[in-house]
This record gives sequence, C-alpha cells and structure tokens, in this order.
Amino acid sequence: MSLDRRTMLGLMAATAGMAAVSPGWPTARYANAAELNDAGLHVQPWFADESFEMPKDTFEQALDEGKNLAVFWEQEGCPYCREMHEVNLADQEIVDYIKNNFVALQLNLKGGREVTDFDGKTMTESRLAKRWLVNFTPTINLFPMDKDKVLGRPGNEAEVFRIPGYFKPFHFITAFEFVREKAYQRLGPTGYQAYINERAARLRKQGKKVKVW
Repeated sequence: MSLDRRTMLGLMAATAGMAAVSPGWPTARYANAAELNDAGLHVQPWFADESFEMPKDTFEQALDEGKNLAVFWEQEGCPYCREMHEVNLADQEIVDYIKNNFVALQLNLKGGREVTDFDGKTMTESRLAKRWLVNFTPTINLFPMDKDKVLGRPGNEAEVFRIPGYFKPFHFITAFEFVREKAYQRLGPTGYQAYINERAARLRKQGKKVKVW
C-alpha cells in the first residue's frame, strides 16, 4: 500500500466518523475501566501472547486459527486509546466479532521490545512503527489471510486497511468486517466509505437502528 493511498484512507476516515483530537478530551465519563500493563497501555485479556517474535509469528498463529491479524498500536497516556478500550472494546458484540475473526496483537509506539517484521527483519517496536509509517495512536493495521501477500514484506506494504486514529463504534467494527469479508477486493482499498453505506443500509432493512455519526 503506497503512502498516497494511505493518506487517502486517512482523509476518508476523517469524514467517516473518526473523532477529532481535542486537548480537552473528557476522561471523567468512562464507565468501564480498562486494565493497564507495566508499559501504561490499556489491555484486553484476549490480546495475543507477546512472549514470541511478533508480528511475524502472530500472523502465522492467526492463519493456523483461520483468522486475520490485527495489530493495535498504542502508547502510554493516549486518551483515544482509552476511548477505544472503554467504549468500543466494552461492547460485547464488537469484542466477540474481533475475537472470532482476528488475532489481535498490541504493540507500543514507543516500545523497546524486539519484534520481527513479516520480512524477517528484527528491530524495536518504535523502529517498526517508523518503518510502518505509524505516527500516532491508536492505529490498527489489518492484514489479509494470504501468506504470499504478507510474508516477505514490511507490514505497511502487506496491510489491506488501517484504522488511522479513533473510529466511533459503528465505523470501528465496520472496518474489521471490511477486511474479514474481503470487501476491499470488490470495492478497492479506498472503498471503505461505500462499504459503510452498504452495511448501514443492510442493517436498517433488518429493522436495526444505525448510528453512523
């Protein structure tokens, strides 16, 4: 995926429900406290084990389980990471969908652990973030279930979609469905907005309320 295409995805996401960054972000309204690890990152009990060389090994684990790989980039003190955990990932429907269809790996934007990219190159998390052109958090890279398109490449070239910032719940889960259902093959990598509209129309036909904005 080229930088220009990724920039287009970011601009598209901004008009599709991604919250704008605000220095006065309210924190008192959170009802679901997310656990913090030793690095100050909010964590989920269903995140992948980090005791091996990731993300290469985690991708292979995902394939073995018949799932896609999602890499969550976060950092200490990130208010939108907290929003993601305590709003989006407090929704059981969203959690169940991700758990059933993805292996989720959390990486630290400023971390110093050694990790191995899909092309076999080993470096710290922070250097890998720069290599993947990840500049802010949360960022989530979503990968296809295709060894030929992933292994042997750096992650930013292997991803089929990325969530560049905080997406509201409807847009958040729709991004995962966009990748899991391979809608990017039909609509193209920049077809996410069209897929949002398709999903919203489908849910409304089922009599469900859809909160797009």
